[in-house]
Amino acid sequence: MTEQEAYQEHIRYTHDTYCRIVIRHASFDAARMLAARWRREISLEYLTEEKFVPLSTTDEYFQVPDYGETYLFSVRGQTIFLDSCSLAAALAGLPEQTQEEIFLYYFQHLTQKEIGEQSGWTRSTIGRHIQLALKRLKEEMEVLSHE
Repeated sequence: MTEQEAYQEHIRYTHDTYCRIVIRHASFDAARMLAARWRREISLEYLTEEKFVPLSTTDEYFQVPDYGETYLFSVRGQTIFLDSCSLAAALAGLPEQTQEEIFLYYFQHLTQKEIGEQSGWTRSTIGRHIQLALKRLKEEMEVLSHE
């Protein structure tokens, strides 16, 4: 073995030893961190035994709400059933043209351009009408909810 090969082997052994030491210390640090976490954590079983409170949760996200009453809203000869009394009252308070625009946009799912073609307005005008109608609906519903 030449001096060059011996030196390269020495470097390789030194590097391997250094890596082993780093890995060993990292495992000690990880074990120390886990032990500290385990000392701070409290078992859920301990909490339920201590407080005598059963742990449970109820997921109501996918439950169908029981609305009870439905309220009618008629536009263009069609009747829509609404679950909110305040929404039905607020819609009824809007001008007929605005009611039709809301109906076509939200219930018939027409685009603003299609509604504009039917009514003779531009798409941007219809968009502005809908935006103002929603603002009025919100204000009216807030007034109705405070009564």
